[in-house]
Amino acid sequence: MKDIDAADEWLQDWTARIDAQAARAAQLAQRVAGLSAHARGDYAAVTVGANGQVVDLRLDDRMYELSPRDLSAEILAVMRSAQASLVDLVAAEVHDTVGSDSSTGQAVLDGFSRRFPTPGPSHG
Repeated sequence: MKDIDAADEWLQDWTARIDAQAARAAQLAQRVAGLSAHARGDYAAVTVGANGQVVDLRLDDRMYELSPRDLSAEILAVMRSAQASLVDLVAAEVHDTVGSDSSTGQAVLDGFSRRFPTPGPSHG
């Protein structure tokens, strides 16, 4: 009878841990869904949403000083910078909810880091 009681207690503890982990993962998903990141360059400002999509693009009137190629490069560089900032915001949310060292946290961080790597130096 003692073994059955111990097994039942272990199962209840395990279930409680799984439920708590699922609640933290749901909280992370909700918090990440509400994120946006912003970056500004000399001629453009970009805001990206939680999936890295551009949700706002502002161009300075001085953009007309640039060639179309240079303006495109500016916009892309600022967009990538905003996306890289998004990775930092997600990392903070992971840390605060599921923990950076958890398998869930590592999977989320790896996914965002692969999708939005830190931009390298621009070659214009």
